[in-house]
Amino acid sequence: MAENIGTSNDGGGDGYGFKEQDHLLPIANVGRIMKQILPPNAKISKEAKETMQECVSEFISFVTGEASEKCRKERRKTVNGDDICWALATLGFDNYAVPLKRYLYKFREFEGDKATNQVKVSISNSKDDDDDEAQKQQQQSPLMFQHDWKQ
Repeated sequence: MAENIGTSNDGGGDGYGFKEQDHLLPIANVGRIMKQILPPNAKISKEAKETMQECVSEFISFVTGEASEKCRKERRKTVNGDDICWALATLGFDNYAVPLKRYLYKFREFEGDKATNQVKVSISNSKDDDDDEAQKQQQQSPLMFQHDWKQ
């Protein structure tokens, strides 16, 4: 009886009521990201998607765990983007940390501009101004930022 503590009867659990799939990124999202880098006519096997799904999920857990430990030592409860960049660099992933820091900076800059523009838009009562501003924000979104990871 004592040997069953912390185990799951369904074979895919972790003892906390979660299945292995609950700890993985959605496979459809992984496949969609994989397809972005491949030629349009390329095919990806289910096995390749599942393997990548496990790898990226483990990588994210590894980096997040390091960032979380840093926050715990600093008696903070919230992991932020700077913590993730620090963890990447600490773990030797400088090739990812540097462009992510740049992206984070651009994202914060954009968010600041967006907040400033929202105040301006709320002051203006013109619907046309609101539509123009929304279009500008969509065009300037750093979420569309593409980085050449090979640099």
